[in-house]
Amino acid sequence: MGDKKKKSIVRLNSQDEALGLFGNRDENLKWLEREAGVTCSYRDGEVKLSGALAAQAAEMLERLLERLRKGGSVTGADFKYGAMLINGDGDEGEDAVVKTHNGTGRSISPRSPTQRDYIRAIMKNDLVFAIGPAGTGKTYLAVAVAVNCLAEEAVKRIIICRPAVEAGEKLGFLPGDFQEKVDPYLRPVYDALFAMMNFEKCRRLMDTGVIEVAPLAFMRGRTLEDAYVILDEAQNTTVEQMKMFLTRLGSRSRAVITGDVTQIDLPPEKMSGLVDAERRLRSLPEIKFVRFSKLDVVRHELVAKIIRAYESENGEGDVN
Repeated sequence: MGDKKKKSIVRLNSQDEALGLFGNRDENLKWLEREAGVTCSYRDGEVKLSGALAAQAAEMLERLLERLRKGGSVTGADFKYGAMLINGDGDEGEDAVVKTHNGTGRSISPRSPTQRDYIRAIMKNDLVFAIGPAGTGKTYLAVAVAVNCLAEEAVKRIIICRPAVEAGEKLGFLPGDFQEKVDPYLRPVYDALFAMMNFEKCRRLMDTGVIEVAPLAFMRGRTLEDAYVILDEAQNTTVEQMKMFLTRLGSRSRAVITGDVTQIDLPPEKMSGLVDAERRLRSLPEIKFVRFSKLDVVRHELVAKIIRAYESENGEGDVN
């Protein structure tokens, strides 16, 4: 009975911190109460926790609060993963934390068990496939590890490519030179890079060729050595393109291939190179496949609900 009376306090500096930490209608605190078996109350800038795991829950809240104060965000997924750690169902070892080396000393930690396994996989394997829905951090974490490897001189350059396939839309004629025409397809990759390092440093590395962002077609005929290579949106590669990409890897290179097989924008008669590659290569022990599901979505809580709604309407099974 004595354990159940344990209490801890977490102090907040503002109502904005409370809103960012607790979530809409305090849903994050309610999740923590339900999953960790603690009682939470908030008054006068203090979160009071009681229960056998109150100290562990308070430590988790302090960690998430620190993220908020550094300009990050907190989602329900963070609380779900935190509750798992509190209950002893997971670990957040040092090998699952990525240093971005962007001048701020900021670290990126996993926000779901699958993210943890993904980070470990891409640190330990030369070729990793990450398959799952939008918002699960597949590209973001791959870029984070790439920047880390470059900073530690494990590789000499980063190469990130995407197939230039329109997502169910006909964009028609695009004005400008070639780079301006392909930039819209590559914008999400730029966003991930700029999140890892300051804009000026990133541009300087791009200008010198240390970081290259290009359409997949630019990889043909090349041998990529001493490089960390990311193929994003791989569900929109053809079988031939995927084979071409996989055979570009040279010595001291590693690759991460990301995609969502529920969002294929190829013509119906074309098989996705990502689907085909998983079928052909899954049995090879040197290649790691990581499967994300809607439970791993770390964007706005609505994103997971939207994914579930579309799966239900289309009669699709779970994508994990």
